[in-house]
Amino acid sequence: MIKILDIEQIREADQYTIKNEPVTSDALMERAAGLCFEWIRGALPDTKQTFTVFAGPGNNGGDGLVIARMLHDSGYSVDVFLVPFSDKLSPDCKRNLDRFKKKRKVNIIEKADEFPSLSEDCIIIDALLGSGISRAPEGLVQSVIEKIDAAKNTVIAIDLPSGLLADDSSLSHSKKIIKADITLTIGAPKLALLMPENGIYCGEWHLVPIGLHEDFLNNSKAKHFYLCPEDFEGTIPARKTFSHKGTYGHALIMAGSKGKTGAAVLAVRACLRSGCGLTTIHCPSDSLNILQIAAPEAMSSIDKNPECLSEIPDLSPFSSIAFGPGCGQEKATAAALKMLIQESKVPLVVDADGLNILAANKTWLAFLPENTILTPHPGEFGRLFGESKNDFERLQKAIDMAVKFKSVIVLKGAFTAIISSKGQAFFNCTGNPGMAKGGSGDVLTGLIGGLLARGIPALQAALTGVYLHGLAGDFAAKDLTQEAMHAGDLIEYLHQAWAQIA
Repeated sequence: MIKILDIEQIREADQYTIKNEPVTSDALMERAAGLCFEWIRGALPDTKQTFTVFAGPGNNGGDGLVIARMLHDSGYSVDVFLVPFSDKLSPDCKRNLDRFKKKRKVNIIEKADEFPSLSEDCIIIDALLGSGISRAPEGLVQSVIEKIDAAKNTVIAIDLPSGLLADDSSLSHSKKIIKADITLTIGAPKLALLMPENGIYCGEWHLVPIGLHEDFLNNSKAKHFYLCPEDFEGTIPARKTFSHKGTYGHALIMAGSKGKTGAAVLAVRACLRSGCGLTTIHCPSDSLNILQIAAPEAMSSIDKNPECLSEIPDLSPFSSIAFGPGCGQEKATAAALKMLIQESKVPLVVDADGLNILAANKTWLAFLPENTILTPHPGEFGRLFGESKNDFERLQKAIDMAVKFKSVIVLKGAFTAIISSKGQAFFNCTGNPGMAKGGSGDVLTGLIGGLLARGIPALQAALTGVYLHGLAGDFAAKDLTQEAMHAGDLIEYLHQAWAQIA
């Protein structure tokens, strides 16, 4: 996994690398910008493509000038516009400005009305501000940002879109941020890239690793992490030759109500793909026939109520319990959840209507078994823990609540955040917008419940479940398209996801 460093840490990492590699700051800039150039050339190999680079007076501008020089030397047509909103250029920016001037003229924008007229097919490279700002842009640079957005050209941002804060919300100055189509972030991921509120600014982002010194990275403290595929290779123990179904645990899924039996079906079928040995569904009596046909491999426990969950079965056979998919919010169902919280001695995952019941009975949160996994989407999270002004506040609130209630919180979204009871946030790297459809969460709940049943610790079960869930979605999207895929397809592609981490 990759540590998500704050901006002060990234500055320190640069200086540590310069001192201890050793490498000059100029050479480190050349390396970073060179890797950005290689990405651009790989994505846009046709040298007929034209570029316009807008460079600020700082090191982000220096990166842009290096990229411009390399594009020019490779046969691309490139224009450079320096925006000197500060009286002083950084030494490395000045050095690379002088180098580019030997090859081509550099245009200077000193007033907003000097903004150039751009052809529609010209790609803009944003190297105005990068990630180092701590407040909203003003004056000349603000005007240039607004004109870049008005131009409607494709924009590639270097490090971060200009105007976007790396470590805090930018909603208060949302009209002063470049809307990039692609962001090439340098050195380490920035927290801003993972926040839903910033999706319209960052577009598709890619990490450009520049070889920051390993000693610094290993010793730096972080509470946010970006997950990588290699984090999951070999994490699930191989199945033993001399084993049986009892070796791999027994999951209980408590799900379904009148009109929502499909949610129970999805959760159970996902659990059956988790590798656990046994799965039992506890469901309203009227749902039984549907579930037995849809998932014949699962055993059943029948609730006395024909339409909703109203009781809990004998819990002694089970090694994990998942509660909530499609269960509704009847008083009897709430009473069943309360009893489950009081009596469960095994790992518990609560989702969907189970979360809504908790939101209506917040005092119950304090009695959740330690390491209970809660899997809210942002709306459910708001009902549980209160509304948030922005995504940064929501993330911090999730961290605080996970620590307070000694739980694992899976805050679902484009980069789902899995938050440990120790306050660490892990952002998932798999999944796609095709999964934004009803039932996807039910699949995740069943999958995590099955992993818990196998004896996998709560945090690892949540991390692995979210990763596999997203990866199955990626395989489904590749074959079926994001538009045509549905939640049930995630289950059918779990075998491909498992093959990647076996």
